[in-house]
Amino acid sequence: MSEIVDQINHIHREVGTREVPEGEARTILVRRTYDAAIKDVWDACTDPERIGRWFLPVSGDLKLGGHYQLEGNAGGEILRCEPPRLLAVSWLFGENPGFSEVEVRLTAEGEERTVFELEHVAVVPPEMWDQFGPGAVGVGWDGGLLGLGLYLSGGELPAGPEAWQTSAEGREFMTRSSEAWGVAYAASGASADVAAAAVRATTEFYVPEG
Repeated sequence: MSEIVDQINHIHREVGTREVPEGEARTILVRRTYDAAIKDVWDACTDPERIGRWFLPVSGDLKLGGHYQLEGNAGGEILRCEPPRLLAVSWLFGENPGFSEVEVRLTAEGEERTVFELEHVAVVPPEMWDQFGPGAVGVGWDGGLLGLGLYLSGGELPAGPEAWQTSAEGREFMTRSSEAWGVAYAASGASADVAAAAVRATTEFYVPEG
């Protein structure tokens, strides 16, 4: 296993539910520790120029109450911003996205280590959850945490993100990520058969044959 693929094992994953005004929401949580000062991690997650280096280009009025847009991906409102520890945004994609929010929480562990925690809470259409489970968004967030980790350590994905995703290493990373989300899904109470079916569907989506 390559060093990059092995970073799958650096991430802690949890799956749950939460009641919101719009109904029952699904939750996924990812957590890992970076060897970087909390102010550096915060800046990497909030400075638009730096966000584009490890995640996606972002535009908008990037302040509390303002709106952001990630290129080719989600957009929304900046709901909370408490430097250098808490950032919460609505996370909206598509024509009728419904309720979806992302919260990033940072905790310093000494001067040069930071615990990064991201929680995504969304009301998911039952048919989508039944097919894919948490891996539908979980695999993407695993990739985001990988990109942030490489960026903070001065590295980058070989050949760029798009080419890497179709490489043997990228496909292995996403396959193992899907499997890890299956384990987290089962730990949340899903039956073995349901979790396995979700892993198969998620893997086929992210890592299509051929």
